[in-house]
Amino acid sequence: MFERFHEDARQAMVVARREALLMGQREIGCSHLLLGIMSEPNGPGALALSAAGLDLAGLRARIAAAARPAAEPLDAGALASLGIDLDAVRRATEASFGQGALDRAASPRHEPSWGAMRVTRPARKSLELGKRAAGQLHSGHISTGHLLLGLIEQGDNGAVAALTAAGVDTGALRADVMARLVAAA
Repeated sequence: MFERFHEDARQAMVVARREALLMGQREIGCSHLLLGIMSEPNGPGALALSAAGLDLAGLRARIAAAARPAAEPLDAGALASLGIDLDAVRRATEASFGQGALDRAASPRHEPSWGAMRVTRPARKSLELGKRAAGQLHSGHISTGHLLLGLIEQGDNGAVAALTAAGVDTGALRADVMARLVAAA
């Protein structure tokens, strides 16, 4: 399949892999593909996403926040039963590390592995749907626009959830991408 990928789609896959690693993920998912698509500013996918009011930094922050597990609140009662005064610990910690230091979620502390990475089942399905869209449009290659169509068409995935949370009308986005692909043909 990748031999038919246009250069923008190939680069989007490279970026998707890097984004997954930076987020501490072991597989490339739909959200990572979306970030890869957005990273190619002249590709039809990124142009449509930009026209919908999105930017790479905002999208990355939204996806990273959704992927981060919620921090469990500290239980003052449980700590008191162990002889620990949570208020005293909080004051001492904040004096050393700043306001809210105990409330911040810890970031992953492992080094990313640059070996082979798998693609999640939903992301594979999106890639297949992107390939199918390219065929239906009689395109000789698969671009970021086709990949974006695949993500939208696949539907129930992190990329669509991020788009919806950002207030994007996925039907209008799909129509915009289609128009761009037809105009480029």
